[in-house]
Amino acid sequence: MPIFVSRELASMRVFLRSILLGCAGLVAPLAFAAQVNGLYQVTEAVSSQQPEERAQALQRAFDTLLLRLTGSDLEGGQDELAALRKNPQPLVRQYAYEGDSLVVDFDPVATEQRLRQAGLALWGQNRPALLLWWLGRAPGNVEDDGAQLIGDGQAGAPMLREAARHRGLPLRLPLADLQEQLLATPETLTQADAGTLHDASARYDADALLAVLASERDGEWSAAWRLWLGEENTQGKVAAPSQEALADAVLLAASRFIAPHYVVAPGAAEQIVLEVSGVDVERFAELERLLGAMGATLSRMDGERLVYRLQSRPEQVRAQLRVAGLHELEHEQEPAMAEVSAEAEDEPVEEGTLMRFGW
Repeated sequence: MPIFVSRELASMRVFLRSILLGCAGLVAPLAFAAQVNGLYQVTEAVSSQQPEERAQALQRAFDTLLLRLTGSDLEGGQDELAALRKNPQPLVRQYAYEGDSLVVDFDPVATEQRLRQAGLALWGQNRPALLLWWLGRAPGNVEDDGAQLIGDGQAGAPMLREAARHRGLPLRLPLADLQEQLLATPETLTQADAGTLHDASARYDADALLAVLASERDGEWSAAWRLWLGEENTQGKVAAPSQEALADAVLLAASRFIAPHYVVAPGAAEQIVLEVSGVDVERFAELERLLGAMGATLSRMDGERLVYRLQSRPEQVRAQLRVAGLHELEHEQEPAMAEVSAEAEDEPVEEGTLMRFGW
């Protein structure tokens, strides 16, 4: 469906946007995908500062970054990727030693360019906010007094945040107050129906839920986990020699499940005309943040209905909008916007795949 924008509407759009964004600060935002900070900075443990050890740490750092950006191990064959794995130095902006770790800052532009040249599908910085319900023993607690829910500000929180940071996921933790401690039983966290957990998670504005039941036996740690993303869910089990390694393994599994919903392969993007209905002030502010991260531009405003244009894949647009609570509309559900207006007869037609969503 072609859509036109008059010069008068373009001016009005700027005026209305400034008013709406000014009012948006007065209301709380809805849940939406979060921006990941430090995505291109990787920390790897080292045993020395010898050149050989540094070279190996740089290779490990590149592999970690590759997992963050693709959600896949990519164990194979591209010559371009193999060369980068062997010598990632051209992508490194700087590195420094901090204690027993090497901190590597990769150049975002050069890295993305080289990976796309290798034909890889990449995952951007805008990612679903993940709420983690972790039931296990807090680090440093050697008493066998049963598992507890690890909440924000508690002893185990830094361990979980570091694991999420290492795997490129924006993490949120529950408060773990008395009510939530009573709620977070092994039965609640492992059941397929997440209704109770979803109700308890509503106040955290998360896009995905991850429930983990961790345990230790004879020095070996294991965990059963279940993850919900929109209408989809998955589960699994992992084992590790320490709690830190266990947390990293769980967050890695979560990343591998979530990433395919958002990666965009080179050349896979297409021109999309996105129509969103039922937009009020609060929802307009959310759309600007969410679609702005996807490079969308506002094309038309018609009451509570907005039209954007962007380059993406329909599957990625659906995934992004679903985590924000929108649902896709059938084309016959509502009358389409007027295709031509008297003021827009000399405007160019916007071509592209039409997608229609609403609240």
